[in-house]
Amino acid sequence: MAKLSAILLGDAMIPFQGFQAAWEKHLSPYGDIAFAGDWEPSWDKLQYRRLEVEKKGPEIEPCDPLVLREGKNASVLMGLFIAVSSSVMDAMPYLRIIGVSRAGLENVNVEEATRRGILVFNVMGRNAHAVSDFAVGMMLAECRNIARAFVSIKNGEWRKTFANSGNIPELGGKTVGIVGFGNIGRLVAKKLSGFETNTVVYDPYASAESIREAGCTPVDLEELFSTADFVTLHARLTDANKGMVNAELLGKMKPSAYLINTGRAGLVDQDALVESLREKRIMGAALDVFATEPIAKDSPFLALDNVTLTTHIAGTTSDALTNSPFLLASDIAEFLKNGAGKFIVNRDVLDDPAFRSWLETVRR
Repeated sequence: MAKLSAILLGDAMIPFQGFQAAWEKHLSPYGDIAFAGDWEPSWDKLQYRRLEVEKKGPEIEPCDPLVLREGKNASVLMGLFIAVSSSVMDAMPYLRIIGVSRAGLENVNVEEATRRGILVFNVMGRNAHAVSDFAVGMMLAECRNIARAFVSIKNGEWRKTFANSGNIPELGGKTVGIVGFGNIGRLVAKKLSGFETNTVVYDPYASAESIREAGCTPVDLEELFSTADFVTLHARLTDANKGMVNAELLGKMKPSAYLINTGRAGLVDQDALVESLREKRIMGAALDVFATEPIAKDSPFLALDNVTLTTHIAGTTSDALTNSPFLLASDIAEFLKNGAGKFIVNRDVLDDPAFRSWLETVRR
């Protein structure tokens, strides 16, 4: 039986010790850790680097010196935000498995991995509860002026009037539009059911039947934006939907409606949203994601009184971060044991003759 050799590269969000513990629990029977360390230990630098990679892809990053130094004999690379580019694969000629403990794959060149016969794993839904909790919280924070009231008290005021004072809603009986019905969107719908909302969904990849089974109504994008009292975005960013929430779509929203974005900033035309808020064409917005992070000091959002802003923290809970390396390692172990991995991204690799031959040596 051939043994795996792993490079584990954590970062400021999930340090390498988390991946090390997950390997020892689930994958130690299959091989050893060749090296474990942190790809980017600085929190501030990590926020910038990961956002740039999410916008431009992993090829913008040079191959990390840790990979160049430690990776030449390794067959497994695991991490969170490590940029896995073609140059990383060049530096790891025996690489057969890439695992990232997040749902997003912006930091992995999956096409190149598939071409080279390298199997890629991610962790779908690792922070779905965290983000869905936060999205519902953002709806309430914005429409009920929770954050603004707190700031007023901190500033020695006792504020009782706000931009929406003439029309402060309750969630009960309102129409909530969910854009994207994956793990997060489904949980948002489930949690909103306790508020007795009317929930409509747009997701071209989800069947109408599955949406109805969740107690929601499938609609097209224009109907969702024109009928919803709250629109919450949970779609993954692609070339096809970049900037899809544009001036035209925002113009279809009710003047009393709110936009919530805990997904990706790139889904929304930022200038169009600023204009809609400034002109009070919509009642408000709550945003956890921005085109530039940290948000620019001269951002026009900072001058608005009908928006709630947070620091890209929707998915950052201790539970989600701590558990994700273990979910990843467990799934890879299940695959090695019986082929049952549920988080495999590029299943075409399973038919690659070279990969199949390598896998046989691992399973003997």
